[in-house]
Amino acid sequence: MSDTEVLLADLRFGEAPRRGPDGRLYLSDFYDRQVLAVDLTTGAREVVCEVPGQPSGLGWLPDGRMLVVSMLDRTVLRLEPDGRLALHADLSGLATFHTNDMLVHPSGRAYVGNFGFDLHAQLTEHGMAALAALAADPPTAALALVEPDGEVRVAASGLRFPNGMVLLSDGTLVLAETLGARLLAFDVAEDGSLGARRVWADLREHLVAPDGVSVDVEDRVWAAAGISPSAVRVGAGGHLHGRVTTSQNCFAVGLAGPDRRTLVCCTAPSSLPGEVADRRLGRLEVVEVDVPGA
Repeated sequence: MSDTEVLLADLRFGEAPRRGPDGRLYLSDFYDRQVLAVDLTTGAREVVCEVPGQPSGLGWLPDGRMLVVSMLDRTVLRLEPDGRLALHADLSGLATFHTNDMLVHPSGRAYVGNFGFDLHAQLTEHGMAALAALAADPPTAALALVEPDGEVRVAASGLRFPNGMVLLSDGTLVLAETLGARLLAFDVAEDGSLGARRVWADLREHLVAPDGVSVDVEDRVWAAAGISPSAVRVGAGGHLHGRVTTSQNCFAVGLAGPDRRTLVCCTAPSSLPGEVADRRLGRLEVVEVDVPGA
């Protein structure tokens, strides 16, 4: 029995639930090629834009324009006020496989992860047993830094599937390293460069391969477990401060609502395109949590 309620039950694969500048909830649906805005009360949805290259991470520039990761062509797109999607940055020279989640810093700089290799092909061929081998010695990937003018450079390299990211109240960037089963922390320099990485939370003993993440006012990080139907609330050092059970595997989380106490979970039975891309098995699940988000 899950702790959550299902708000939407006919997504293909939801990703990157975010509270936008207007207070609404936004998310991407990979295989419907759409970015949606969703009413948390009624579940009513609006198609914000369509992204043929498969949308993933979302964020907003200081002037309110939305940035959207386009996975398959390894770009970041910018939604203009007239509804047109413009190329913001081309990451094809840096990303070694599909681009994925993104954090847009208040400065307007964006940090964008990528798979590094074809994870889905490995899982399709070898099943979940592939995860153990990949966790031991996975191909690595670079985290990209996109300047507000679209210039791209490497922010950090040698990462084991860099995924969701958050900023703590002191400006520290925390990144989910999915195949490392841990959260890494970086200090952010004035020019956006990242300092030396350090392990903020090791999640191996909790059987969490952190995917999407969000952060609350106590600087606890909510992490989608990825390989199980749950999301966990983690503190520095890896202590678990809470766990929410979902109806299916949880791949992304966000904190939303007027007081940001609503934990939003994107769930699906699998992340494999062959199992979910042509079926509407994805769900958006919600639960009220004790600690408000930030």
